[in-house]
Amino acid sequence: MNRRQRAKTVIELEPRRTASTETTKAPERELEPDPLYGVALLKTALELKRRKDGTPEEILRGVLARMRLSEEDFRAWLSQQGGLLKVLGGEES
Repeated sequence: MNRRQRAKTVIELEPRRTASTETTKAPERELEPDPLYGVALLKTALELKRRKDGTPEEILRGVLARMRLSEEDFRAWLSQQGGLLKVLGGEES
C-alpha cells in the first residue's frame, strides 16, 4: 500500500468585481457579526450572575479581552442589537 500523499490543487480566485450600483450606495455599512459575539454575551451574562463585584461594562471588557475580540467591532455590533442592557434583559435609563 502506497502511503504517499497526493499533491493538493491550488486554485487562485479572481477578485470580486463591484458593480456600478454597489459603488454609489453605501451610506451605512452592515457589520457581519463574528460567531463568537453570542458566546461573549453568554459569558458576560454568566459572569454577571456569578460575580457581584463590578459593573457590566468592566465584566464585558474582561470577557472580550480573554476571548481576544475587538471591543470596537463588538460595540458597533452591539449598538445594532440595541445596546448592552437591552441584550442582557435590563432596562436602559
